Amino acid sequence: MRLNKRVIESTVVAGMLIVVTAVTAVSSPVAEKGSEVQVDNNGIAGITSELAAMQTATDQAEKAETVSVQKSVAVMVAEARDIIEEAEEEIEETEAEIEKAAVEEAEPELTPEEQEWSSKLMADVDGALNVRVQPDENAELAGKLHRGDRADIIEQLDGWTHVVSGNVEGYVKTDYCVVGTDALNFAIEECGMKATVLTTGLRVRQNPSEDSEVYAQTAEGDKLDVKTDAESVEGWVTVNYNGDTAYVKAEYVEVKIGYGTGITIEEEQEMIRRAAEEEAARKAAEQKKAAVSQNAAVAASVDDVTLLGALIQHEAGYECYEGQVAVGAVVMNRVRSGAFPSSVSDVIYQSGQFTTAAQLAPTIANGVKASCIQAAQQALSGYDNTGGALYFRNIRSGIAGYVIGNHVFF
Repeated sequence: MRLNKRVIESTVVAGMLIVVTAVTAVSSPVAEKGSEVQVDNNGIAGITSELAAMQTATDQAEKAETVSVQKSVAVMVAEARDIIEEAEEEIEETEAEIEKAAVEEAEPELTPEEQEWSSKLMADVDGALNVRVQPDENAELAGKLHRGDRADIIEQLDGWTHVVSGNVEGYVKTDYCVVGTDALNFAIEECGMKATVLTTGLRVRQNPSEDSEVYAQTAEGDKLDVKTDAESVEGWVTVNYNGDTAYVKAEYVEVKIGYGTGITIEEEQEMIRRAAEEEAARKAAEQKKAAVSQNAAVAASVDDVTLLGALIQHEAGYECYEGQVAVGAVVMNRVRSGAFPSSVSDVIYQSGQFTTAAQLAPTIANGVKASCIQAAQQALSGYDNTGGALYFRNIRSGIAGYVIGNHVFF
């Protein structure tokens, strides 16, 4: 670029020299012609006449030559002007190219993905980054960005960045974030690439061929981990399926970085509540599984079935079916325990334990509910869903044990 500019400047100087030369030529006196005069026999008169003729010829020659030079100068001036104008245009173009090259050297051209991420940031923290309603460490919390969450940058302030991510908007400490290309590289390394399935029934294959063995079929919205270090195969995306390398058709998935988004404080509390419910349900399921057992059936008469059904109706008639079976199981656990009477009727009528016979008689006379008869039959068959409990109380008693409906069994 510098060499071109010097050449252009030299051309301009040459053009200017042409103009100067032309002007000099115009201003120079025309060479004298016929300076020698011959004196003829006519004397002074002849000399005078000849000198007049010579002067006329000289004037005509000077006039003709001046016109010719003026024409030449005009042409040269026009050519010089053209050279100067072209040179000036080339100088402007050269300077623009130099400026563009300097900008490109200072700021390399970004890829479309890098341009997208130029206004994004990632939370570079081990746990969660607080998002506050104002750029102040004492301000109220609006939400949180966890490691791997991406946010849109609205405004950058002194030490703070105004962001939006998911449903949360607020301010985060800039020192705990990575921005732009650094955020992109962080996201790729931290979150990996995910292939989101765009159709139901997409086959996950062992090899990149439609004739290959099928590992499984996926549903719309399923996400698969993309193996970025695997050799690419045209038309296919290489994924991780249960630790094995597998392939899915590229046209049926959307591949992008698997980053997350921020959550509001309300969303976090809801997540905590749901997690607690799921954990409680899991523990209850484990407890239920541990509590259920199949004991040997006890021989019983029709009267025993009816009597046990009547007791279940009095104690748990409005409970769920499992709660009804559990009351029957307590009676049968006592029959088998050796610490209580050994028959159904004796256990039920044992003093101070269950409802009196006087209370059960009307129920038997009016007919016991079908669900309670069924629960009695299941308990007599040996089914126990209480974990061997010998007692039960209303849940409001505060006694620890296995809860089924409104009763706690222990």
